[in-house]
Amino acid sequence: MQILLLEDDIDLGQAVVEHLEAAGHGVHWCKLLAQAPGAASPPDLALLDLNLPDGDGLDLLRAWRSAGLSLPVLVLTARDQISDRVRGLRAGADDYLVKPFDLDEMLARVEALWRRGRPLPLLQLGDLTLDLGQHVARREGLPVELTAMEWALLAVLAAPPGRICPRGQLDEALAPHQLAQSGGSSLEVMISRLRKKLGARRISTHRGLGYRFER
Repeated sequence: MQILLLEDDIDLGQAVVEHLEAAGHGVHWCKLLAQAPGAASPPDLALLDLNLPDGDGLDLLRAWRSAGLSLPVLVLTARDQISDRVRGLRAGADDYLVKPFDLDEMLARVEALWRRGRPLPLLQLGDLTLDLGQHVARREGLPVELTAMEWALLAVLAAPPGRICPRGQLDEALAPHQLAQSGGSSLEVMISRLRKKLGARRISTHRGLGYRFER
């Protein structure tokens, strides 16, 4: 996921960038409103400070919403009055985090917003049925138990199936779970587990390119 961070506090901005990148996300950090991308090149998700040297982060948010952009936006601000939160939400913010905040909570909110904004499909592939949104899998009509890491991988690999997914994109999907489990399992191990559960031929390897979930 590519994230825009609009924050002029150097120490806080650096900490947020390091925490997000450690979880496998790409971050574009802007310290001024004028440096932020416009509606023509929006990020996947944005973290916006409000009090910036050259303006208010809500101005950028309003411009995005006026242009019809629905990317998830988490407001980061020292403004802790209820009226300020209401103003931010009415301007189009999806969530609000008051400074100072815990970096793990910030990451959890970012990932929750990202999941919420992505509709996940129901797939019928031969004898295999996958409901990626409800986390239900059936093979030959029988339920298949999958772990949270396996579902995170499938959400990228199989939506939609038939395309080659770069390794970096799959590593990014696993990164938050690997951190939570002090390392967790490698991508190769997770692919092997999915093949055992869903069928050995269901996931093909494309050397130097990535993996493909076959239709």
